[in-house]
Amino acid sequence: MRLVDLHTHSNRSDGTLSPAQVAHAAAERKVELFALADHDTVDGCEAARKAAEGLKLPFVNAVEVSTNEDDHLHILAYGINPADKTFVSFLDQMRARRVERIVSIVRGLKESGVGLDENDVAHEAAGVRGRAHVADALVTRGFATTRQDAFRKFLVPGKPGYRPPVGASAAQALSAIRAAGGIPVLAHPGVVRDKWNFPEWVSAGLGGVEAYYPSHSVEITRELLAIASRYGLVATAGSDYHGPKTGISKTLGLRIPDEDYEILRRRLLN
Repeated sequence: MRLVDLHTHSNRSDGTLSPAQVAHAAAERKVELFALADHDTVDGCEAARKAAEGLKLPFVNAVEVSTNEDDHLHILAYGINPADKTFVSFLDQMRARRVERIVSIVRGLKESGVGLDENDVAHEAAGVRGRAHVADALVTRGFATTRQDAFRKFLVPGKPGYRPPVGASAAQALSAIRAAGGIPVLAHPGVVRDKWNFPEWVSAGLGGVEAYYPSHSVEITRELLAIASRYGLVATAGSDYHGPKTGISKTLGLRIPDEDYEILRRRLLN
């Protein structure tokens, strides 16, 4: 078994560590294949790559693209060129939509009597702003005790701060990733099992599935590995690590079979 982590986040999106710190944390865990996959930005890739090279840690450029089809239906992009102008422009658009969503969320909170403004949210974000930073601002202002508590009270469907996702469609995300030379992979598929549409996604360019994920049961992992085999998809692994004080994926790295590790190395490092 080999230790791999192809799904981590830094403070360039909603993580709490710098890109270099995430790389160092991965090396300390003896991860053997590593990717930084921040939300809708590649800003941290170069710093993570430099740190990984110094640590002799095999590194893959990546990004996690949000979609407008579900809060959790995301597409991971591996092996993209962070300098690809068309793809960078696509990500710029995704981030602009995020800002619009944050403005609407803050407005909804204000209308419900929660005294929060956009500056409070901006203060919590070192990079891309997202709902996690709204949650952090709610904690800072004393409206919640933790990021998760803030989500439960204010930011999930039915609560005053909830607004539907505003990213690209899954088909648009898949197309943009392919055009940038990347391999599109469905993130945390067990979380969006009721949305599965593999025939359509594969036709649109899906190249992989995150079969190994902390919340996946043995049965879900087996089902996803069977789907990967059926459609010729690469099976990836990621912890969704966000760093300390986030309450999400506190441990870097997942152990996968040697044969899956070798396939990943061949597909992602060449």
